[in-house]
Amino acid sequence: MLGKIINKFFMSRNERILQNLNDLVIKINLLEKNLLKLSDNELKKKTNEFKLRLKYGDTIDSLLPEAFSVVREASKRVFGMRHFDVQILGGIILHRQCIAEMRTGEGKTLTATLPAYLNALLGNGVHIVTMNDYLAKRDANKNRILFEFLGLSVGINIAGISQEDKKIAYLADITYGTNHEYGFDYLRDNMVFCRTQKVQRKLYFALIDEVDSILIDEARTPLVVSGSIENSNTLYQKINSLVSFLIPKNKKNSNKISQLGDFYIDYKQRQIHLTETGLIKIEKLLVKYNFLLKKESLYLSKNIFFVHHMLLALKAHYIFLKNIDYIIQNRKIIIVDEHTGRVMSGRRWSDGLHQAIEAKEGLCIQNDNQTLAAITLQNYFRLYTKLSGMTGTAATEAFEFNSIYNLDTVVIPTNQPMIRSDMPDLIYLSEIDKINAVISDIRDCVIRKQPVLVGTVSIEKSEQISRLLKKINIPHNVLNAKKHAQEAEIISQAGEPSAVTIATNMAGRGTDIVLGGINDRSKNNKKYNFKKNSLFVKSWDEKNKLVVKSGGLHIIGTERHESRRIDNQLRGRSGRQGDPGSSRFYLSLDDSLIRLFASDNIINFIRTIGIKPGQSIKHPWLSIAIESAQKKIENQNFDTRKQLLEYDNIVNEQRAVIYNERDKLINQSNIHDHVLSILKDRIYFCIKQYVSGGKISIDSFLALEKELKNNFYYIKPKNKFLAHDTSLYKNVDKLIELIVATIQFNYNKQITSIAHKYSYMIEKSVVLQILDIFWIEHLNSVDFLRHSIHLRGYAQQDPQQEYKRESFFMFQTMLEGIKNNVIKNLINIFYIDFERKKNTYINLIDQKDYNSFHIFIMKSIDIK
Repeated sequence: MLGKIINKFFMSRNERILQNLNDLVIKINLLEKNLLKLSDNELKKKTNEFKLRLKYGDTIDSLLPEAFSVVREASKRVFGMRHFDVQILGGIILHRQCIAEMRTGEGKTLTATLPAYLNALLGNGVHIVTMNDYLAKRDANKNRILFEFLGLSVGINIAGISQEDKKIAYLADITYGTNHEYGFDYLRDNMVFCRTQKVQRKLYFALIDEVDSILIDEARTPLVVSGSIENSNTLYQKINSLVSFLIPKNKKNSNKISQLGDFYIDYKQRQIHLTETGLIKIEKLLVKYNFLLKKESLYLSKNIFFVHHMLLALKAHYIFLKNIDYIIQNRKIIIVDEHTGRVMSGRRWSDGLHQAIEAKEGLCIQNDNQTLAAITLQNYFRLYTKLSGMTGTAATEAFEFNSIYNLDTVVIPTNQPMIRSDMPDLIYLSEIDKINAVISDIRDCVIRKQPVLVGTVSIEKSEQISRLLKKINIPHNVLNAKKHAQEAEIISQAGEPSAVTIATNMAGRGTDIVLGGINDRSKNNKKYNFKKNSLFVKSWDEKNKLVVKSGGLHIIGTERHESRRIDNQLRGRSGRQGDPGSSRFYLSLDDSLIRLFASDNIINFIRTIGIKPGQSIKHPWLSIAIESAQKKIENQNFDTRKQLLEYDNIVNEQRAVIYNERDKLINQSNIHDHVLSILKDRIYFCIKQYVSGGKISIDSFLALEKELKNNFYYIKPKNKFLAHDTSLYKNVDKLIELIVATIQFNYNKQITSIAHKYSYMIEKSVVLQILDIFWIEHLNSVDFLRHSIHLRGYAQQDPQQEYKRESFFMFQTMLEGIKNNVIKNLINIFYIDFERKKNTYINLIDQKDYNSFHIFIMKSIDIK
């Protein structure tokens, strides 16, 4: 008894949480025997029963035990799979808005069906978020059978589908899709001119698979909807030709004010910094090649953009590398996700970087883009009423999940004991020695029929190892951004005897590696190229036993990643569900992690202990030092994400105001009263400029009358107001009321000749489009401000506070600009343009060709 009390007292927080949930798991298990007696039809009727009970006062939490038990029973009948108790635990954690860390192979996809079904009963829609289109389609199609068996609908939201298909997907009870597509749909929904064009409903519950990759790794890059703007693309080519004249500064002399270089490279921050001599040389080159006039300064405001373009060109040549940061497909630059190794089709770097890389590679340079709408992933997912996620690696980022998203992380125990052997790292002097050791390890695995998965950090490294394996005739598969389409097939067969698989990154692959390979392949399937008398022709059971005997899947890491999570994701591919396995990482002093982030003491220690070329060293102290280097990068990346979020939080408040206003306008068929309110506001603003001390003079009134004519198309006989009532000189409030009433009356009278369905459509289109134009301009302005605000730090000012103050002032100015331009353009259209363009307006509205109508309005708008 005393022992139990002591154990309970010294249990970790994670253990206490799991212990508190054990009673709930037991309750769910006890309900199972009652469900066994139900027919399929009776089991299906449980969904309607639950919905009815919710309608009459039950809560989601009170229904959890029964709902989870129903899903488990349905899964047994549909899939032949019964949820493990640890999966039930994971489902409860996900429902309670936490992050569940579940090891690879523990069945996260099946676990997600539990909270998804339970929360879908409310009818608000559940969004299951995946890393890519393949996983979204695979999981949706797989689980559709289960959900439809229980009477729920399933939708798939991926890139490229029509707007109508998106609407159907979002109206489903449970929707599978990618993080980018959900975010972009939100932004696009806030750019439409009619509520029927929106695809999303209110954001209720998001359940994120590979939550660390989405909310941590990808959170450094905001989601941006951009539009093309014309620019002089020849400038990128000309600036690119000047790069060869600039010399990088020697790292050893980087602290000296010398003639040793024109720029130096900060590999840690991935930045280029120009030296004083470099700036002087650039100025001379620009003069020589006729970019600048002789004796014209580079530092003039009109010329400073040349420095920006030169920095972009230098980044393109020295920091962003082919087959690491990007690949070339169909003569286009395709970005490679540094965290997942996947290609990011359709995505482009901003601020001209993409164009600079196109110039570097001699490709056709596409036009620059301007931001039309933007949001960070952090702020998008915080829009959901409920949020949870699951991954195999979350514990190392628990602090960030809690501080940014208010999500606790709970580690779920494995269903079977983990018996994988994680061997200590081996460190070599040079890259060549390390690669040779990797090849030797692979060869040994092949000889003993052990499958091996080799993890690399870049396409270039994966292809280097592939070339060396070809030289010694070892068959293998390569999985990188160039073979993105074959991902699932390659991974599913990585567990076969003697299989060698090289992968750039294992984050979020979403496919289990089964020892012995998948068991439903036909030996007559030609695309697998079976050899005669090969092990492949044997039964899966025999292959599985052979692989288990050889030691299970062996993981080889060719270097440590910047994040410990990525290393753990690679390791996690081995040892699933109690399978045997092993892992080892090979490092060298040439690795970027050690070279850039490990302390000089470690490097000097390794060099001085006397290890010879080809020899390795391993020591717990070195492993701790490497982990410390990884923590440095993780903290640095966390600071980057935190700073991005802090700046976006400021814009997010403004975004909420604009989007709320937009929603109000879109949801009204008639915004005429809103327009009259803006008109009144503008008249008041105009009149008050001529009022002094609560009075107005005759001269001021005459000037005011002229202003009213110019701004509001007001035409009245001179001194009309004064002739009516000379006391108005002293009673300014009465004068203002009379002027406002007269101008509003004239405006209403002017549009009475137009049927309301036309005038209301014109008003709504003008207000929305001017709102969008100014918001887009504001986004680009605050983005420019954010990139330059750090300079305020040199004046002992807090850049973040300065950004908050400046952006607020810019926002206020934008709102005033919107009001001024709305009234100016509406008066211009109704008083001047309408008669001339009347037939076009009427025809487009009558034909319900609203897209052409909005384009026509856009061409009529004049912004000042």
